[in-house]
Amino acid sequence: MSVVVAPSPILSVSGAVAGAPGSPDAAVAWHYGDPFGEQRAAVDRIAVVDRSHRFVLRITGGERLTWLHTISSQHVAALGNGGSAENLDLDLNGRVLHHFVLTDLDGTVWIDTEAEHGPDLLAFLQKMVFWAEAKPVEATDHAVLSLLGPRVADLTEALGVADLPDVYAATPLPGGGFLRRMPWPTADSFDLVIPRDHLPDLWSTLTTAGAAPAGMWAFEALRVAAVRPRIGLDTDERTIPHEARWIGGVAEHGAVHLDKGCYRGQETVARVHNLGKPPRLLLLLHLDGSADERPAIGDDVTAGGRAVGRLGTVVDHYELGPIALALIKRAVPADTTLSVGPVAAAIDPDSVPVDDALQPGRVAVDRLRGR
Repeated sequence: MSVVVAPSPILSVSGAVAGAPGSPDAAVAWHYGDPFGEQRAAVDRIAVVDRSHRFVLRITGGERLTWLHTISSQHVAALGNGGSAENLDLDLNGRVLHHFVLTDLDGTVWIDTEAEHGPDLLAFLQKMVFWAEAKPVEATDHAVLSLLGPRVADLTEALGVADLPDVYAATPLPGGGFLRRMPWPTADSFDLVIPRDHLPDLWSTLTTAGAAPAGMWAFEALRVAAVRPRIGLDTDERTIPHEARWIGGVAEHGAVHLDKGCYRGQETVARVHNLGKPPRLLLLLHLDGSADERPAIGDDVTAGGRAVGRLGTVVDHYELGPIALALIKRAVPADTTLSVGPVAAAIDPDSVPVDDALQPGRVAVDRLRGR
């Protein structure tokens, strides 16, 4: 489904350059004239990023959490007021259809996800209500901003909050909406889910208080460096949660709880966790910056002329240079010489997860066999 998103009012800010036409970020600023300086501000000081093109929906009703718990991958039945989590909707074969972030606050679950995925996710949720006391509806009147940087605490007065929330916790804002802390793309990351008509005024308040305007280029560069996938860009129709590093409950900063009741796609998750290994791994690639061409999302990653992976987000990082995420076959050694078309690529060895633990199912089988 092609979703048309109206341009953000923040694009009227001096220096704002919109994302490339046809890209997922076309409706918001890609940068404000200093892409690498904006990344530095997000790492060293404070930056505010317009992510108002995210699709936002709300779920009300007394059974909203217990109902959502039964149809999604995360353990959210007892989330608690102000609790947040990442979550997935899987198909029957355990392949990822939707990734979303949710917060339960004052009797409402707020969900935000990619604009392209929002309508389908909402349709799925509405279809699954049946007799439950839960009502999911689109929340076009709310939008998302993100604050990044170690000095976000300097903005508490401007935000009207006494303290910053913990990771995956949220605190209400006096003008409506809430402030939620996330574990990525940097160690100091916060989302603001606010009434959409507050966007221009709050942007002005935050930048006046010291937050540097930063575009989606900065957010994406830091996300890629942190090896955090974006649904639809770094995933394809075959992606399962283990490949994309979405395994783990809230405490593990994951999106799939391994000790919860039945949900669609759980059999695949359990089988891979207990007995198998994911066929691919999400890895960070360093690209040859001297190449005349820039590879595109979905291009084949090859080794010796043989396809061994799929390229995801490609972006220039202020310190690392051109980098990308890619789903690479698990058997490919980290020192393998790779290429994407005419562009040479190398796996960042620090991005390769340790894969030497025995699966619980294998341990149980060995015990039964007396090994």
